[in-house]
Amino acid sequence: MQITHFGHACVLLDTGSARLLIDPGTFSSGFELTTALDAVLVTHQHPDHLDIDRLAPLLHANPDARLIVDAGTAVQLSGFEHEVVAPGASIRVGGSQVEVLGGEHAVIHPDIPTVGNNSYLVDGSLLHPGDAFTPPPAPVDVLFLPTGAPWLRLADAVDYLRAVAPRTAVPIHEAVLAMPQMHYGMFERLAPVGTAVRVLNRGEATELRSS
Repeated sequence: MQITHFGHACVLLDTGSARLLIDPGTFSSGFELTTALDAVLVTHQHPDHLDIDRLAPLLHANPDARLIVDAGTAVQLSGFEHEVVAPGASIRVGGSQVEVLGGEHAVIHPDIPTVGNNSYLVDGSLLHPGDAFTPPPAPVDVLFLPTGAPWLRLADAVDYLRAVAPRTAVPIHEAVLAMPQMHYGMFERLAPVGTAVRVLNRGEATELRSS
């Protein structure tokens, strides 16, 4: 299993049987050079999770890639062939199985309407929650852990980390923080027993163990 973090919420998963790019947004960079993708998956409609301006060249470089999105994102995709999935769906992408979990974006403020949010569980072992604290149905090997956001307190991120208790936590969604290293240190200090926190070098493929 190889994982590449392109900054913020964008990760490339190479499971050995599928290459999946999740959340190529405006705060991420380097994903434009990715090729041989089986799918691009988007958790929700916010621009830090989908950069519409860079989507066309990305798909042009990956003509066989499926574009898989939530209903809210689909509204923005005029001219793009895409598939809409909702929580409860289970889809085969390449040789990997993707379960759609979640449902709603975490609350930013009561005065700001909540949008939909898909969380993606890949092969039952890797969970990208998008902007939510989605619990997996069973233990996972890798949790992509949101680190900083207008909807997110450090204490809530730690509680989510402890509740999921993955084998490995990979911090993501850090671009809004001036010094995310402080949060990474707290994750390492407060992680549950048996969980390793792995901060990935941006744009560098990293081998991680999975079941």
